[in-house]
Amino acid sequence: MSGLLLGLVMGLGLFCIYWSFWPAEPEPVRGGRHGRLARLADDLAQAELCSVTATQLVIGSVVVGFLVLALVLLLTSVPAIAACFAVMAGMAPVVAVRARARRRRRLLRDVWPEVVDNVASGVRAGLALPEALAQLGVRGPEALRPAFAAFGDDYRLTGRFNDCLDALKERLSDPVADRLVESLRIAREVGGTDLGTLLRTLSSFLREDARTRAELETRQGWTVNAARLAVASPWLVLGTMMLRPSSVAAYGTWTGALVLAAGAGVTLLAYHLMVRIGRLSEEPRVLR
Repeated sequence: MSGLLLGLVMGLGLFCIYWSFWPAEPEPVRGGRHGRLARLADDLAQAELCSVTATQLVIGSVVVGFLVLALVLLLTSVPAIAACFAVMAGMAPVVAVRARARRRRRLLRDVWPEVVDNVASGVRAGLALPEALAQLGVRGPEALRPAFAAFGDDYRLTGRFNDCLDALKERLSDPVADRLVESLRIAREVGGTDLGTLLRTLSSFLREDARTRAELETRQGWTVNAARLAVASPWLVLGTMMLRPSSVAAYGTWTGALVLAAGAGVTLLAYHLMVRIGRLSEEPRVLR
């Protein structure tokens, strides 16, 4: 027992040392919302789940967690196991939304240069910048047509270019879209004849950036997949053991609860590291 406690204290100490290398960053606040909720709202928009708000997703996750807690507690009568699976079930909806948003960002990463090329072609053909953006609702990539069609409707209704750009940026909630929108905003406000040069430069930069990020993700892929398998395997084994309540009775003791707590801590640490690795290939939102 003393050896287990000593190992747990040592693990907590090593985790605190690791955590000290990641200084806390102030969360950005946009539109009066907390930074985490704003980031979750961006993920919902990128996952094309605009009918669900971030608050609804959080409430739904909590409800799912409590339902799984009650179900596992009914099956096993072991509070420690029920708590672990309740936390995982509560995190599952958020993780699924973020995974879907990440897949869509990767899908759209290759079409953004085409968007910039279409805008540049429209400007060279003599269209005004708002009209060049609005025509993407008809001639642009399929995945982005609804957003640019809504921009065209907003501009025809209000005639306020900057407000329509802000609405477009919120509708897309994509870091590459933020870069494009802010570039067009500056070009519109400053004026001049360098808009074509700016768009060509941005298009070439986006192509090079997409190529670099795809290579980085390919190199990271096997590491992340192996880490996911290593993290999930013990909990899958524990899940199969729950089919025989006598097999998990040992976890009803304090020693078993400490073993589960240590495993949960390692799992959370591994998940945090995987999120950090995944963010290496992501871009921050450009906030105005």
